[in-house]
Amino acid sequence: MPVVGDLRVLLRLTDFRRLLTVRLLSQCADGVYQVALAAYVVFSPEKQTSPGAIASAMAVLLLPYSVVGPFAGVLLDRWQRRQVFLYGNLLRAVLACGTALLILASVPDWLFYVSALSVTAVNRFVLSGLSAALPRVVDADRLVMANSLSPTAGTLAATVGGGLAFAVRLVAADSDAVVVLLGAALYLCAALSSLRMSRELLGPDPEQVQPRLGAALASTARGLAAGMRHLAQRPSATRVLAAMTLMRFCYGALTVMVLMLVRYAWSEGQGTGSEGLALLGIAAGFSGAGFFAAAALTPWGVGRFGPYGWIVACAGSAAVLEPALALPFEPAPMMIAAFVLGLTTQAAKITTDTVVQSSVDDAYRGRIFSIYDVLFNVAFVGAAATAAVMLPADGRSVVLVVTVAGLYAVVTAVMVRWNRGGGTS
Repeated sequence: MPVVGDLRVLLRLTDFRRLLTVRLLSQCADGVYQVALAAYVVFSPEKQTSPGAIASAMAVLLLPYSVVGPFAGVLLDRWQRRQVFLYGNLLRAVLACGTALLILASVPDWLFYVSALSVTAVNRFVLSGLSAALPRVVDADRLVMANSLSPTAGTLAATVGGGLAFAVRLVAADSDAVVVLLGAALYLCAALSSLRMSRELLGPDPEQVQPRLGAALASTARGLAAGMRHLAQRPSATRVLAAMTLMRFCYGALTVMVLMLVRYAWSEGQGTGSEGLALLGIAAGFSGAGFFAAAALTPWGVGRFGPYGWIVACAGSAAVLEPALALPFEPAPMMIAAFVLGLTTQAAKITTDTVVQSSVDDAYRGRIFSIYDVLFNVAFVGAAATAAVMLPADGRSVVLVVTVAGLYAVVTAVMVRWNRGGGTS
């Protein structure tokens, strides 16, 4: 398979291999932690989960980063990224242990959300830093390949982490606290693995690093404004970010729908506990297979159609196949839909990552990728809120499925127009 050969080429690069190790461990821990949260919030037998409850949980966990995210980017462009991976993952390990204690103590939901919010807050720095650091460990000719394999490998690691969490939960008698502690251990491993890289390797360059936190915070507003101006001067990056944000919205709305289907429509006993999590795990597995397929196909697709053309192909395929597979509201076609949407969404994201990385200067990458991350969060929370309005209790909504198909069609049409207008030139 070409993707195996591409991975072999990249793994010969020592620095890429070490950065990839940090990503795999970090995102595997994320997968473990996220499954523990889902099990506690969505699948606990004593909780009567609704689309509105899911939307509220997503808003609590993600919306604050609409404010924090860009400021994190300014700091990423001043802090050494290796140190962000080291101290960020150490902090997450400690905070995750605190989450486990709160689960055991059966505290009120708001206190649990504060703890979870603290862990995911640090995640903004780590994930944005991983994307911003990638061009420092591969050359320009291999950047598309690296963007196909590195983030996708991280997503697959998160999927594996979710499966591992499910297995541990079965062995540990449905103990969400034990699963969270496993995530904490993996965060610790990610922190230690970052020590294999030098402090200066991942940038930014020493003359761009502002060591004093107070000085960095004082320049945050100016730095953010400069980053936005820089992005506005890069229409290629702006356009693919807009398309990716809308596709993320579609993916988020369908995620909430699947959560409700596995919770109530597809399982006896209201899909609680292990039964509902097993169905969700299967759906996540199909989606993960789509991510892997995206990594294999995207270098070819971008080379054959160009970045805009490849996003057109992804969005157009989703516009046609999503309603055909989702409208029966049955598990088998919905699993195929999970594969298709995993493929198209991840393929578009890989393309977007590459366009953004190649369009913006290194001194601004941290800010731009933090803005990118914020767009992801806002789109996902907005999708959850929209789904909460449209979805009935069992998750079956023709209106939602048709609306999502229409949005995919809009992305397709707009990207076709931009592609004809000159592509990414």
